[in-house]
Amino acid sequence: MYQKILSLLLMTLGLSACGGEQLTDNNQSADPVVVDIPLAFIKRNLPVDQNGILIEQDLRQPNQFIPGAALYIKQRASSSAAEINITDRAFTQQGEGAAQQQPPLYDVKDLQASYDGSRLLFAMRAPQIEDADDDEQPSWNIWQYDISTDALTRIIASDIVAEAGQDVAPAYLPDGRIVFSSTRQQDNQAILLDEGKPQYQAVEESRRETASVLHVMNADGSDIQQISFNQSHDLDPVVLSNGKILFSRWDQMGGNKGIHFYQVNPDGSQLEILYGRHSHEQPPRPQTVHFVKAKQLPDGRILTAMRGFDNDKLGGDYNAIDVQNFTDRDQLAANGNGSVAQQSILFDNVTVDGSISPGGQFASVSPLWDGSQRMLFSWSQCRVYDPDQQVSEGEARIILPCNDELLADETIQPAPLLYGLWMYDPQQNTQLALTVSEEGIAYTEVVAMEQRPYPADAAQGEHFDATLAEQDLAIIHIRSVYDLGGQDSSPTGIANLADPLQFTPSQRPARFLRVIKAVSIPDQDTREFSGSAFGVNASQLMREIIGYVPIEPDGSAKFEVPARVPLALSIVDQNGRRIGERHQNWLQAMPGEVKTCRGCHSRDSEQPHGRLDAEADSINSGAQSTGMPFPNTNPALFADMGETMAEVASRIKGINYPSADIRFSDIWTDPGLQDVSPGFEYAYADLNSATPISNACATQWNNLCRIVINYPQHIQPLFMLDRPVLADDGVTELDNHRCVNCHSPSDAAEQLQIPAAQLDLRDVPSNDDAALLMSYGELLATDNEQEIIDGALIDRLIPVVDNNGNPVFETDEEGELIVDAEGNPVPVMTTVQVAASMSSTGANSSRFFSRFDAGGSHAGWLTTAELKLLAEWLDIGAQYYNNPFDAPQD
Repeated sequence: MYQKILSLLLMTLGLSACGGEQLTDNNQSADPVVVDIPLAFIKRNLPVDQNGILIEQDLRQPNQFIPGAALYIKQRASSSAAEINITDRAFTQQGEGAAQQQPPLYDVKDLQASYDGSRLLFAMRAPQIEDADDDEQPSWNIWQYDISTDALTRIIASDIVAEAGQDVAPAYLPDGRIVFSSTRQQDNQAILLDEGKPQYQAVEESRRETASVLHVMNADGSDIQQISFNQSHDLDPVVLSNGKILFSRWDQMGGNKGIHFYQVNPDGSQLEILYGRHSHEQPPRPQTVHFVKAKQLPDGRILTAMRGFDNDKLGGDYNAIDVQNFTDRDQLAANGNGSVAQQSILFDNVTVDGSISPGGQFASVSPLWDGSQRMLFSWSQCRVYDPDQQVSEGEARIILPCNDELLADETIQPAPLLYGLWMYDPQQNTQLALTVSEEGIAYTEVVAMEQRPYPADAAQGEHFDATLAEQDLAIIHIRSVYDLGGQDSSPTGIANLADPLQFTPSQRPARFLRVIKAVSIPDQDTREFSGSAFGVNASQLMREIIGYVPIEPDGSAKFEVPARVPLALSIVDQNGRRIGERHQNWLQAMPGEVKTCRGCHSRDSEQPHGRLDAEADSINSGAQSTGMPFPNTNPALFADMGETMAEVASRIKGINYPSADIRFSDIWTDPGLQDVSPGFEYAYADLNSATPISNACATQWNNLCRIVINYPQHIQPLFMLDRPVLADDGVTELDNHRCVNCHSPSDAAEQLQIPAAQLDLRDVPSNDDAALLMSYGELLATDNEQEIIDGALIDRLIPVVDNNGNPVFETDEEGELIVDAEGNPVPVMTTVQVAASMSSTGANSSRFFSRFDAGGSHAGWLTTAELKLLAEWLDIGAQYYNNPFDAPQD
């Protein structure tokens, strides 16, 4: 018992050993290098609900408001230095008798010190307004504190502008501007207006929260510009020593993939993934972590919090990551030479899976930049209640520091968190308490207000086209779509495939690129519609198509795209049907940017992709000499050394902007060596039903034009269209191939029939969901085979048999056979399933199209333009609507 009481006393004084290894020394002599550096930190009441249970913090809710925090300054890094409240003044009523709020009713987070140590940036939200609606409540704002003048100011002075979005996670850029994460979606809203839609702040892809993305503003809050265009959250920006912005991106296109690190220039150019796409499972424990709250260490590594989505501990683990040499925990960059990608920065026994963490929990870790390798951190030691104590009424429970024996006790209960501020010295292997921890109070963030090196200015990009920027356009150049992580995936090698004498255009698998754009989904206050509007594959949400560009024989493509929008690319064959996987990450390009990609990526591959400095060299080295054509190609298309075919074609014939129609012209075949392949076109103008493009865009396609396919308006009419079969005279109608004539439960004479191929294509409400047409569910969902019995169309039933082919009979609760009136056992019957003829995974996964191939039962019944429309609709997800403002309001 003496040992337990002593341990409790040491813990109360903030002196106990931690992590099972480190030694606390509160009697260290004052450090002249550190003692005069001011510390800024956030101190809050433990966020508990009315039942005393800790409120979970969710990484997916960056604008979560948990009142009870305030910003403090210590003039010296010492436990004896006074804690000075900086932020109460912003909300305390002025005048005689004004009282300080206890606890604070506002919230503070996301501390960032200036490079000279004189100023602090942070996010702060004012107290809740009683009885006000949600849209009338205060928003998160960016604030600054200047230690030299003791001035506390909101960066955006105007109340109207400040409250226009939720602004969090600010960081200083080297030129004095500020990068931050915000729901403003400034440029996105402007583009929505240009597209003819109302302005609104879109929700992220799980449709729970408004998406927060990166913005930049001047030091006075003016000239706010959006620089990232993710459809989910972009969080926690920090400026690296090279001037690039590192941030945490929540990737959930087509389903949640986690939060990993990306980097981008301050102007939004050169967006690329940096680290972590395949590193979320953290062995040896079954815990899933995400990468947030990054800081750069003096040695260049990235210090990051490792946390699960949901967190009721206020913290987690911290690792140092070698992003220079690694793209994932187990994946070296192409030129990397490191040995360890991730290392625990303090203790190696911290868990984030909800279990009791032997190493405690870290709420914040910040490096010092004085060359000492020391760290400031906010930490709650592992503490448990004494399992041997028999608690009497009114008696305080004894709290013990964790050890292996206690943690092996299955009945052990964790004690409340006790976060304090500490400084760790790795050279001395000691830690110094900077505060006296208080029960019910947590220190959750800490930074030193010290000088640190200014970052470099990030380059605008290897290539920039000012003329293109004026048109709000960018260029994407893909060296070869056959390049998968540095491996040639073409059927015979790209050198052979690119030779027209060896392979004609029709023999090449990849013929066109489809450029796809995300559709911003409004919240329910802007447009409330049924979830049925997304169709059978809600994870794909809604999509628009920008258009199509050709893929050259070597797999290269170079083309213009609209700037400042989220884009994805699909490789399609000569029929306009996607081959390979969906591209499940959003690209972006800024005005004037020329963006180069080496190739493509397989979903299962962990090879570096999307980060040029980490990828293997391109399989397409380009032209081998200058002034000569590629082997056996049209001599008019002469190349410069290293150019891809797409670069040559764009230089000589002009660069392509994606077209709504698929068009092919054989420019590469040398007519002196062989016949040029005939061109072809799949054009919307050839449709005899509604086209998914506007009349204006049908006349002049431009960077604001979109292909928007809605099932009721553009797909269903294909099945209702009259398709007369004419005699040789071109006038006499011999037959009518109107699809719904056969694919209906009644014939032309209104007589009952089984729909052809068990497929009902009528434009009546579905029996399963009245918000959808019958044909939609029939095409895309497994159905029951039907038959006509006694003048009624009913599901066909067949007997169930066991694994040996013997019939299965119905039994009662006791397992006794159930018999009919004649005393015969009653067989168990089941329906006969009919497989869906279409698949939302894509056209090439749908058996539907084989019926229209040469020799198929429906050959020639649909035009190439109609088949292209059906294929692209399926490839992007078979949505019921692809414009939320076309979907009926609830």
